[in-house]
Amino acid sequence: MSRLFIAVWLPDEVAETLHALHRKDQRGVRFVPPENWHITLRFLGESDPVNVVDALAGIDIGHAVASLGPAVDVFDERSLVVPVAGLDELAADVVERTKRLGTEKPRKRFLGHVTVARVQSNVAMPRVLGELIADEFDVTEIALIESRLTSNGARYETLETWPNV
Repeated sequence: MSRLFIAVWLPDEVAETLHALHRKDQRGVRFVPPENWHITLRFLGESDPVNVVDALAGIDIGHAVASLGPAVDVFDERSLVVPVAGLDELAADVVERTKRLGTEKPRKRFLGHVTVARVQSNVAMPRVLGELIADEFDVTEIALIESRLTSNGARYETLETWPNV
């Protein structure tokens, strides 16, 4: 069993757009490292990777376009995120195929986003909140990712990908 999620990695040119956001270090604010930027389609929690690979066999991601923006926002009260639109159908297909897998139940509603920072309670929101951002990209693959939690934050490893065919 592994801690797993299914996601879309950001292409380099979109990551460059996020690099332009104001990311000044601040006590109580932990910015997500760029190599971890992704859009989660489904968080599974603990699951067997083989079962997930089997469930997603033959998935056709179609023509999905991820649109980022319009501004950095707050999600779950203490996460700073860039909203992402355009992946609802893809996320619904992933959820349908994996609904019986994992220790975490699927969210009732998909809220596409890229987490850029986590803010401790009683800490002022950093300046990046509300910064405007606009970018989009064609989604060409989805990935099964294993998450290992360490004292220095999460470490992600791509276990399998499904390209657009």
